[in-house]
Amino acid sequence: MAYILLGIAIFLVAILAANVRIVPQASAYVIERLGGYNTTWSVGLRFKVPFLDRVAKKVNLKEQVVDFPPQPVITKDNVTMQIDTVVFFQITDPKMYAYGVDNPIMAIEKLTATTLRNIIGEMELDQTLTSREIINTNMRSALDVATDPWGIKVNRVELKNIIPPEAIRNAMEKQMKAERERREAILRAEGEKKSTILVAEGQKESAILEAEAEKQAAILRAEAEKERKIREAEGQAEAIRIVQMANAEGIKYLRDAGADEAVLTIKKLEAFEKAANGNATKIIIPSEIQGVAGLAKSVGEILK
Repeated sequence: MAYILLGIAIFLVAILAANVRIVPQASAYVIERLGGYNTTWSVGLRFKVPFLDRVAKKVNLKEQVVDFPPQPVITKDNVTMQIDTVVFFQITDPKMYAYGVDNPIMAIEKLTATTLRNIIGEMELDQTLTSREIINTNMRSALDVATDPWGIKVNRVELKNIIPPEAIRNAMEKQMKAERERREAILRAEGEKKSTILVAEGQKESAILEAEAEKQAAILRAEAEKERKIREAEGQAEAIRIVQMANAEGIKYLRDAGADEAVLTIKKLEAFEKAANGNATKIIIPSEIQGVAGLAKSVGEILK
């Protein structure tokens, strides 16, 4: 009897252990009871009813990334090219994810391919190659709406590669080469233009500086000549002043010595004698000197 009880106890413990579940972080378990949806377990320690409940689906709630292979698409101008996409999605409703669609990843892949064909079919080749951001945004919006009933939220869609036909690639390479050569020619011409302008401006500045220097030199020469003339005039004036002072001193000396009018008259005659030795052709002798001219002559002969 003891063994039977022990066996029953072990059996019950095994059943309890088999029906205990620990739900990890960022996960959810969809639980069915008697084949129908019962509840969704979140993180923590959970117990299910033996023989009635079962874990129908374990759902990963982390953001997931799916890289789909290249898909052939045709542009509006009838160019066929290969485009592969990368989809970032996250499961928001485990119940809808479990029961909304069979094989959700395949469903997203097919939906991505058809949406991509619809969007690219309305665009030309050049627009397709230069409008990745627009394509990504349109695809994310379309996929997010379509996958919402499946409990899936599409966060981002990226075009990984856009591969046009080989003939188009060759033509694009030639076009890019021609564009680079054109830009190089433009840059070279602009450089030569700037160089010519700089040389001309340098010559202009040099001429302006030379003219300014010549002007300043002329001003300095004129000022120097003016200063020289002023000094020369001041020297002549000083010389005249000294001569006049000497004459004044001589007259004062004669007067202090008691010279009479006759002596002064003789001095006047000596001054006229010096004037007569010059280049003057006519000399006018004052009347008061004429009366004593003969006396001065006689005195001169006696002194000889």
